[in-house]
Amino acid sequence: MGKGGMSHGEGSKVEEENMAAWLVGLNTLKIQPFLLPSVGPHDVRVRMKAVGICGSDVHYLKTMRCADFVVKEPMVMGHECAGIIEEVGEEVKHLVVGDRVALEPGISCWRCNLCREGRYNLCPEMKFFATPPVHGSLANQVVHPADLCFKLPENVSLEEGAMCEPLSVGVHACRRAEVGPETNVLVMGAGPIGLVTMLAARAFGVPRIVIVDVDENRLAVAKQLGADGIVQVTTNLEDVGSEVEQIQKTMGSNVDVTFDCAGFNKTMSTALAATRCGGKVCLVGMGHGIMTVPLTPAAAREVDVVGVFRYKNTWPLCLEFLTSGKIDVKPLITHRFGFSQKEVEDAFETSARGSNAIKVMFNL
Repeated sequence: MGKGGMSHGEGSKVEEENMAAWLVGLNTLKIQPFLLPSVGPHDVRVRMKAVGICGSDVHYLKTMRCADFVVKEPMVMGHECAGIIEEVGEEVKHLVVGDRVALEPGISCWRCNLCREGRYNLCPEMKFFATPPVHGSLANQVVHPADLCFKLPENVSLEEGAMCEPLSVGVHACRRAEVGPETNVLVMGAGPIGLVTMLAARAFGVPRIVIVDVDENRLAVAKQLGADGIVQVTTNLEDVGSEVEQIQKTMGSNVDVTFDCAGFNKTMSTALAATRCGGKVCLVGMGHGIMTVPLTPAAAREVDVVGVFRYKNTWPLCLEFLTSGKIDVKPLITHRFGFSQKEVEDAFETSARGSNAIKVMFNL
């Protein structure tokens, strides 16, 4: 059980009135009471105002699992979130009631070797919103460690604060790949993570970005958001060779780094083939569990393959990018819903359908 709350037990009047969107079964969401723990000395209680739907949320709804994480009992959904502080613990000095904050959703142990060396995103004891068996943040209120709540600058909205979570994935990927003003980037996939990775890469100074997808509508969005080139591809492995030629022609020079933000056999095969000798391919997030890809030819060209899982120490930089205007995430929010039973169901179905939906946001 994570810090977010509990399904049953003793609670105050405030806690009893707290409601959340629970995943109670396959394709079944219910708004039900969500009792919160007391606020500890280093915690804050936050009233949620903006919560986005992530692809992992949809996976849990449709299959009751995401990669190796399996839902075995009812779970509160949501992890992309921002809100307003309503109560602070007695040891909290940097936040006060009324502050608007973006929440980093993962609580690591801070004791294991990975945490001690700064790679807390890989902590084996990580308690992450809406990752079984930890409850999420699609609720009226949550309790969370104060050091994982980041005060929003005046010119950053609560919705933009919630977008710091997916943006953090792109920022962490760019750090892992060490992109910069001399790096040409290819992005496989123009979904939400592909698009935030593209935006992050531009903020890091990348001069040229080409993005690839099967969907012409998403490619059009990518172009509007600043992609230098777009390439529409198929799902057929037989087309990899010709599509790599098209990608390299569109780039106009070497592909230094490729971000595979889709995670299929074909996208990874294309990434490995398109990237120059000595370049990098970053597999962002959790794609297919088992992939068959041409590693030997890539190894012969010394193409490095780098894994990217969640993020670490990214919220301050995300907020700096948003405050300065280097990144504008507002165009990514395509659909907004309230917090009623019907709206919750409609929002998840809208996100699951994809099509013209990029980021679906709840306004609580």
